[in-house]
Amino acid sequence: MNTLPSSLVDVLKSLIRCPSVVGHEHAFFRVLQRELEDRGARVTWYEGLLVAQGNDPMSLMFSAHIDRHGLVCTGPNEFQYAAFVAGARSDLLGNSVSEELMMQIVDRFADERVYAYDPWSGMYRGQGHISNAYICPNRNNLIFELDGLSHLVAGTPVAFQDRLRVEEGRLWGQLDNVLTAAMLVYLFERGFQGTAFFTAQEEAGKSWRYLLEWFRRFGGSTNQLVVVDTSPYADIAAANQQQLVLRNRDANAAFNRSMTEQLMSVCDKLGLQVSFKDKYIEQQNRELLAAGKPEKSLGSTELGRIVSASNGLVDGTTLQIPTTGYHTMDESADLGACMAFLEVLESLSGLREG
Repeated sequence: MNTLPSSLVDVLKSLIRCPSVVGHEHAFFRVLQRELEDRGARVTWYEGLLVAQGNDPMSLMFSAHIDRHGLVCTGPNEFQYAAFVAGARSDLLGNSVSEELMMQIVDRFADERVYAYDPWSGMYRGQGHISNAYICPNRNNLIFELDGLSHLVAGTPVAFQDRLRVEEGRLWGQLDNVLTAAMLVYLFERGFQGTAFFTAQEEAGKSWRYLLEWFRRFGGSTNQLVVVDTSPYADIAAANQQQLVLRNRDANAAFNRSMTEQLMSVCDKLGLQVSFKDKYIEQQNRELLAAGKPEKSLGSTELGRIVSASNGLVDGTTLQIPTTGYHTMDESADLGACMAFLEVLESLSGLREG
């Protein structure tokens, strides 16, 4: 059955309507804390990080980032892409998957409805819509023009108006990465006793720093982490070639081989169709190279960054849901893939029979 539990859908609907613009996630953390504590988790809040734990916190550790793309006011009636502001990136260097795709989808934001909010309380500050989006030739950065929000002061975050849609056997909305974050919340409802990390500013390339600080303070000698996320594909046909996505590595580091093999073994036992994103990109690059075209990046993930920087303190692997419509309001994920993802989480956590 490709029907998600109703309580999971309810929490996803709730979370997707709470703003969490990159660099301005505090209001979302407040909502997330309440949802987790309602399900029996012990929640501790650090800078850029919310940690939820059960009675056996070192038994299994998951991590999901909770920031989503949006805008931030940077001057009188001037708005920029929040991820680049939060990441102190004044230039689009074109050296990441996010930036490569942003160059392609700049025109997709026309007429998108948006609303402003206070980053701490989440209080509503007005709504409007995007009238124009372009790459400024002087600053080499994305600039947005909005109607209806000229009263905002610099530093005010602006989120895309969003709500979950279930259509044609798929979930639709700004899913990256509220989808897997909601899955981890639901896991505590099912009785999960390990640790779940919820990180801020992943889209700005900063989340791994907050996570690494936690491990340096509290981690043990073996810190094995499963980072959960979505994984973008060009269209539904390409996404539906697999139910789940694993990785051997990203552009930063190789992942833990034994953990990856363990994850693959669980997927095989459940009869799930799995692909490896690094192998997929490498095959694409061979075809591009043969055609005399530039190669694509292997991508820079939260796990790869923390493995590379931790000097052996932290390693792990990833588990991802294939999606389409990367970084738009029309991201989509197959319901069957979401159920497969949940089955793997429950199996790893000892919450699934068989």
